[in-house]
Amino acid sequence: MIKVLIADDHKIFRAGVKRLIEESQDIEVAGEASDGFDAIAKLRQQDWDVVLLDINMPNKSGLDIVRQMKLEKPRLPILILSMYPEEQYAVRALKAGAAGYLTKDSESEELIAAIRKVVRGGRYATPALLEKLLFELDGERDVPKHHALSEREHQIFEQIIQGKSLTEIAEAMSLSVKTVSTYRTRVLEKMHMENNAELIHYAIQHGLSN
Repeated sequence: MIKVLIADDHKIFRAGVKRLIEESQDIEVAGEASDGFDAIAKLRQQDWDVVLLDINMPNKSGLDIVRQMKLEKPRLPILILSMYPEEQYAVRALKAGAAGYLTKDSESEELIAAIRKVVRGGRYATPALLEKLLFELDGERDVPKHHALSEREHQIFEQIIQGKSLTEIAEAMSLSVKTVSTYRTRVLEKMHMENNAELIHYAIQHGLSN
C-alpha cells in the first residue's frame, strides 16, 4: 500500500483529494498537514512513500519545504499539486527537488498515475512542461529571466507585479522598507530591467500576473 502525506492548507481540498486517492486500492492517505511546520513535523513521525504538497503554504513556502524534506529524506518523492499554472512554478519546483508538478485542475486519473510513477522512482511532467524543460536543457531558447531569482527575490518580484508599493510589501513580509528596496534592486539587476513597469510588462508577457 502506497502511503501518502497530503500537505495543503485547505481542509476541504484535502478531503476531496483523499476521496479521489482512496478510490484506488493500492494508495491510502496516511497523514495530513495544514501548514509548513506541520508538514515537516509529520515528515519526521513516520516513513512515507510520497508527499503531495501545495506550493503556497502558511509559515513556510512550498519550495522551501521541498528543499528541507529532500535534505532530511533524499529518496522521498514529492509531488507538487498547485493552483498555480506550470509557467509560474513548475521548473523552480523541479529544480528544488520535486519529483513532479500537477495543477489542481488536473484529472483524477492523472494524479493517480503521477503518484504511482514517482513512487516507482520516476519523474512526472505534463507534455507541455516536458517540452519546456527540454528547451531549457538543450539551449534552443533562453531560460526565462525570473528563474535566476532566489526564493526571497522571487517573493518580492511577485509582490511588485501585483502593483504593491515598497511599504506595502514590507508590511506584508515583515521586512523593513530598506530591505525590500535592496531586494527590488537585485531583482531589477538580475532581470536586466530598469523599473517596476518593465517587470509588470514582463510578467504579463510570460503569464505570471493574476
